[in-house]
Amino acid sequence: MVMVHEVPFPPQIITSKPLSLLGQGITDIEIHFLQVKFTAIGVYLDPSDVKTHLDNWKGKTGQELAGDDDFFNALASAEMEKVIRVVVIKEIKGAQYGVQLENSVRDRLAEEDKYEEEEETELEKVVGFFQSKYFKANSIITYHFSAKDGICEIGFETEGKEEEKLKVENANVVGMMQRWYLSGSRGVSPSTIVSIADSISAILT
Repeated sequence: MVMVHEVPFPPQIITSKPLSLLGQGITDIEIHFLQVKFTAIGVYLDPSDVKTHLDNWKGKTGQELAGDDDFFNALASAEMEKVIRVVVIKEIKGAQYGVQLENSVRDRLAEEDKYEEEEETELEKVVGFFQSKYFKANSIITYHFSAKDGICEIGFETEGKEEEKLKVENANVVGMMQRWYLSGSRGVSPSTIVSIADSISAILT
């Protein structure tokens, strides 16, 4: 296992094919000079897909990629399978997490004039999925983004309960959910962005 801030992540997961852990980090906040960690994050991609879809960025350093929002837009838009695994460090109500996700996705859609009734309905479904849950420490949220059809399956696992799943099928909402974690300067976890940039720079080199 790979330890991400004391949280174990498998180095590889198998979906329709093996995906490798290419990005890792945390979400956190500083309160009175103390770092409070909320979640640990792992981003899983197929290195051969990375070479195929992101070859334009070959030769760039990790530092250059980390500061390049166009690169992260291309990563989020690329038609390749992606899995984002989020492990809870600090307990939080599912409703709080859902509101953060909702605000980010809605604002991004509105900026691009893509927030219509269909998107609103689908986003409400996602928020409703998290609403009643309590994120105990070590609970796991998984986002499995399909390669082509704009579908994301969200999974939620917590101690003593079977995994619950939700399928999100609005491509606009799914695209902005990806960008919540994979959007360069606006990503929710700067440490994850730097880690992905370093890994992909090494693969392309």
